[in-house]
This record gives sequence, structure tokens and C-alpha cells, in this order.
Amino acid sequence: MDRHFIQVLEDNPIVAAIKDEAGLEAALRTEVGIIFILHGNICSLPKLVERIKLSGRMAIVHVDLIDGLSNDDSVLDYIKNVAHADGIITTKLNLIQYGKKIGLYTIHRYFVLDSMALQNIIKQSHARVQPDAIEILPGVLQPKIIRYITKHSTVPVMCGGLVTVKEDVINSLRNGAIAVSTTRQDIWKM
Repeated sequence: MDRHFIQVLEDNPIVAAIKDEAGLEAALRTEVGIIFILHGNICSLPKLVERIKLSGRMAIVHVDLIDGLSNDDSVLDYIKNVAHADGIITTKLNLIQYGKKIGLYTIHRYFVLDSMALQNIIKQSHARVQPDAIEILPGVLQPKIIRYITKHSTVPVMCGGLVTVKEDVINSLRNGAIAVSTTRQDIWKM
């Protein structure tokens, strides 16, 4: 696990998740250390990453949400060597494994829908190839669920999705999450 990535999250536990150009502009006016790219396409991605990195922030690409990207390893070579992103978010374990191999920061995203999903998170967090962090959605889970995941996970836990008010952030962090991602611009300034 890369200590620099974790340090950036610890120093600024609010992550700006951008879903359009207006979101990027707003995120660049804040002090967030990491920006998740949740929009764009294979052609616009390099410019988005460049703007983020020129501002001194880390650019993390949500592979599953960028138009024109496939689910095979070559897409990560593109993200690293052409777009020059710092890392990826994905729900796909094969991309986490390859991303780690080529030196990208990796965040494995999970949707906590039921007890089977919860057990899968714990099982995967003990896998041989571990992501740098996991992100659980929705981020407004009950405190006992966040505590359970953070207690049993071998990697840092982030919360994201449906985080709409300051109390959501405080609840997640108080119960063990290292950071919270959100598209809510008012929360980025906390």
C-alpha cells in the first residue's frame, strides 16, 4: 500500500467527485487533494487529468463511467501512459489487479446491498492483490455497517454515494472511514 496516497486522504478526507465541467471548475476552486473523474470519454480524459494535475491534485479515473473505455487491461495502460492519471476506481477485480501491477493507485468500489455483499467485501479485502482503498456505497450506511467494514477490512475504507450533508461526512469518518467522496460542491469546502 502506498503511504503517500493514504496521507493525502488523511490530510483532506473530502474527495471531490466530478460529473461535469462545472463540477471540475468548482473542485479546482477548493482545497481538496483528490478529484474523482466520473464523466467524460476516451478523447476528453487526458485534458481532464491534465487540468487536475496542473492544480496539484491527484486525478483518479472511474474506469466504469468513462465512455469508450473497455474492461480489459489495455485501458489501464491508456489511463496511465496517455492520460497520466494517478489511479483508478472500479468494481472490477481484474482491473484492480492490473492497476496495482502497473503502479496506479486503486480503489475497489462496492455497493452494500445486503449481507452477501457485505461478506464479499470482507473476503475480497483479504485477497492476495489488495487495492489501496475500498469505497463503499451508499456512503450514508448505518454507523454499525461502516464500523463493521472498517474493522474487518485490511485496507482503508472510503464512503461515497448519497452523501449530501455535513452530518453524513462526520458519521462516516467517526465510524472509521478514512475519507468520503461526494459530488456535492458545498461539502467539498468543509
